[in-house]
This record gives sequence, structure tokens and C-alpha cells, in this order.
Amino acid sequence: MNIHAIRAIYIFEMSRTFRTLLQSIASPVISTSLYFIVFGSAIGAHMNQVDGVSYGSFIVPGLIMLAILTESISNASFGIYMPRFIGTIYEVLSAPVSVVEIVIGYVGAAASKSILLGLIILITARLFVGFSIEHPVWMIAFLILTSVTFSLFGFIIGVWADGWEKLQIVPTLIVTPLTFLGGSFYSISMLPELWQKITLFNPVVYLVSGFRWSFYGVSDVDVGVSLGMTLAFMTLCLIAIVAIFRTGYRIKA
Repeated sequence: MNIHAIRAIYIFEMSRTFRTLLQSIASPVISTSLYFIVFGSAIGAHMNQVDGVSYGSFIVPGLIMLAILTESISNASFGIYMPRFIGTIYEVLSAPVSVVEIVIGYVGAAASKSILLGLIILITARLFVGFSIEHPVWMIAFLILTSVTFSLFGFIIGVWADGWEKLQIVPTLIVTPLTFLGGSFYSISMLPELWQKITLFNPVVYLVSGFRWSFYGVSDVDVGVSLGMTLAFMTLCLIAIVAIFRTGYRIKA
């Protein structure tokens, strides 16, 4: 394992984040803060508690998860696609670096950015609403697992995409709607029985539910199932990456 190569890719990607703090960190934090203001403070003040938790506090895990999912995919897909687009990917390919090391470097950096963003949003949320974290270890575990899983997914998108439009299709048209419909702003128990069953086919439900359980000890789905679904999706992403490169695919500009 070429640790120096992984470290070089990781540091380069992280340094790019700190050079573009307004876009990488400030923008998603401000966007999420607006959700807290509108839904948590304005609307939440006129709503009853959900599962024994005030509405403003209830949506905190969902909003953090919304930011993590979108930013993990965006960071990882952009991280690998941009070098392909401008041609600098050949510098990486000509170096003694394996596909595994490339994946670890880019995915590790993307996941680190998402974890950092999630923690910043968590701190920012305290300015708007009060909340507690009953299971902090599990909260960190879900945060890391989700960030790594969707960074892997984003890497796949970045390798697959051959244009900027394709780079945005999955996050914009699939992931974001699924997150909004996955219980970020409500408990699925509030839905009619038929829609509750339909919603269970949405994989984001399990991510949001498990993450919310780590805060308040309440969830729409058993936490073991949520953890299992998260690990299953991570496994599928790893299998997909292995399958892509075993078929003879080569990263190219």
C-alpha cells in the first residue's frame, strides 16, 4: 500500500476545500441555517411535538443528513471528475498508484469534508434550537458511515460521468428528492398506512431514522435495521467499484 500516494491525494483534495471555504463550507451551512430559521423557528413554533421532541429539534438530524448526503456525493464526484475534465488525471495515472489507493485518497478526502461539514452544522444548529444527543458514539458512527458510503457513491458517479450534466443528475433528481421524502422533516408514522409502507422502499429513510435515534432515542425504523441498510449500501458501492475496474475500465480524461 502506497501510503505516500494516498496522503498526497488526500492533502491535495483537502487543501482545495480550504481554498474554497465559501463554496465548500459556508454555502451549505448557510443553506441549512435557512432551513432551521424557516422550519425550526417559524413553522416549528406553531407545531406540536413529534415523538415527544419539539419540531425544531426533531428536524436537526434530518437536515444534517440532507447536507451530508448531497455534499458527500458532490465532493467525491467533483474530486475525481475535475482532474479528468482538465487532463491532470494523467499525472495520477502515470504515478505508481493503484486504483485502490486512488479510491482511498479521493473518497477519504470527500468523507472528511462531509464529516467536518456535519459537525459544523451540528454546532450551528445550537444557535437556533436546543437538542440533545443520547448516543454520541452512535451519532459519530452513523455520521462516518454515511459520509464514507455516499462518498463511494459519488466517486462512482464521477468516474461514470462524461459531462457536467451527468454529474448533477443523480444528486439533483434522485438523492435530494429521496432525502426530502425520507423523513427529514417529519416522522413517517404521520403518513397514511399505505404511504408508510411505500416509504420503507426509500433507502434514505433508514439513514435518517438511525441518525435521529442517536440523538433522541426515537426512530421510525429499528436502529439495527438502519445500521444494516447503511452497511449494505456501502458494500454495494464497494462491489460496484470493484466490478467497474475488474471489467477493464480505466480512469481517463
